[in-house]
Amino acid sequence: MSRDTGEIGEASWLAGLRRHRLHRIHTPADFRRAARRHLPKMVFDYVDGGAGHEASIAENRAAIDALRLVPSAPHDVSTCDTSVTLFGQTLALPVIIGPTGLASASWPRGEIAFARAAARDGTRYVMPNAASIAPRQVAEAGEGNAWFQLYPPPDRDLARQWLAQARDAGFATLQVTVDVAAPGLRLRDSRNGFVMPFDWTPRKVVDCALHPAWALKMLRHGQPTPYLQVDADKKAGKAASQSENRRHRFTRALSWDLLRMLRDEWTGTLIVKGLLDPRQARMAREAGYDGIVVSNHGGRQLDGAISPLEVLPEFRAELGEGFPLLVDGGFRSGVDVVKAIALGASAVQIGRVGVFALATAGIAGVEHMLALFRAEIENTMALCGVTRLDQLGRHHVRQGR
Repeated sequence: MSRDTGEIGEASWLAGLRRHRLHRIHTPADFRRAARRHLPKMVFDYVDGGAGHEASIAENRAAIDALRLVPSAPHDVSTCDTSVTLFGQTLALPVIIGPTGLASASWPRGEIAFARAAARDGTRYVMPNAASIAPRQVAEAGEGNAWFQLYPPPDRDLARQWLAQARDAGFATLQVTVDVAAPGLRLRDSRNGFVMPFDWTPRKVVDCALHPAWALKMLRHGQPTPYLQVDADKKAGKAASQSENRRHRFTRALSWDLLRMLRDEWTGTLIVKGLLDPRQARMAREAGYDGIVVSNHGGRQLDGAISPLEVLPEFRAELGEGFPLLVDGGFRSGVDVVKAIALGASAVQIGRVGVFALATAGIAGVEHMLALFRAEIENTMALCGVTRLDQLGRHHVRQGR
């Protein structure tokens, strides 16, 4: 690819190969199948998997699929505007690339690709706490519009250090993830022995050898490791999975008192991610938070947790109109996004589908994914008889069988 794409020095024939791959991708959901071909099993399963028997993953999709849209015609839908206003800023698309740890295990410098693609397409990328790139580099790639995710660590002084580092790097929006009092029991990772850095076994070596393009990229750029580390990271013993490997980063003492401290320390926009209990909505607002992400962590924490889409209307009822309310969990098409907005979401955060797009073709894959979301949202809006997203409402959806 050219220097303009941020993937410097790569042979043009490789860029042509990726463009060929993208000709087969007709909807964002198609990227999962493509990524499965390109990634070793342990890496694909890390992205694709969830907690326990993955009932929450299935429930997330079931809730979206059960919701039916109500087409409306005739209307003049010559022009459909997909933009939304969040925190006083206009986004060209109501699709935000959410925080996904170790994106660089799927594509070298993946966080840079995410930030750059989001900036070009007029939306936002949330840099994860478990990124392998320096925050300043990601903030620069996002042209000052990227957001930063924080897992509040047990040490409050360390939390203040991370806040200062994010602020100094150029981030103005912080997303605090709160549904990690304990690591999710991710059985796929345990069975695969997936940890970073990789703990090599003969089976893993063979698996990587069967994916030579991925292996060559990793050899060239090196294994990704978390950039922001706590001292315990260097002392932690072997763990059965990447989730267990990061257990010492989480705190069971996570409370609204700690979240209020973060509010006092952070002068920019502050969002809380990981709420599912609608009773917590007003507490978040009273603690001074500017927005909420209704989320069950993509089904990666509590197996059997309720779908975010099911409780989304209750959150909107608690907060009233106007309060920024995001949702994630299984969204993989423009139709899905329109359903969420009709139920009260301000925008949707995506996780796995973004990583699958990245794994398929790097930044070109991410840009193609965002273009597909845009086209599908516009098409769905037209068929529902609306020209602006704020015209969507509960009358546009029905609960299916």
